[in-house]
Amino acid sequence: MKYLKILIVCIGIGWFLNSCCEKADIDPEGSGYLVFGQFYGFCIGDDCVQIFKLEHDNLLEDTKKEYPGRSDFYEGSYVGLDNSHFEQVKDLIDYFPEEMLNEVDTVFGCPDCMDQGGMYIEYNFNGIRKFWIIDNFTGNVPAYLHDFMEKVNEKIDLINN
Repeated sequence: MKYLKILIVCIGIGWFLNSCCEKADIDPEGSGYLVFGQFYGFCIGDDCVQIFKLEHDNLLEDTKKEYPGRSDFYEGSYVGLDNSHFEQVKDLIDYFPEEMLNEVDTVFGCPDCMDQGGMYIEYNFNGIRKFWIIDNFTGNVPAYLHDFMEKVNEKIDLINN
């Protein structure tokens, strides 16, 4: 009986430690979403601001096409795109660098300061909602972002073609 009590206590402690110390999971099957896009201030035309919202089974495009601010979440007005576009970008969340979730700053580098444009990323999964404005010059942002930035640009190109 004594060993049973010790075993139950050990299992309880292990369960508690595991549940409170788990890192945030990126769950593309859940109710969250990833917003991604690019913007250029000194630009003319429909491609100056392209922002998309990737849900677990849907891809939406922003129709407002407003330049994102640096101090608050982008409030887009989204319409659904056909499933073929979703199929092309549905794995983007797999490339999201979890290190971003630990970042205190929301702006990396100096996005669009020299007409190089910028990138908007918004993460909303498992009760964690954050956004970032990222300089397009990779030399101005942490190295761990480079692959993700490349993948975002690749996915935007796929949507546009």
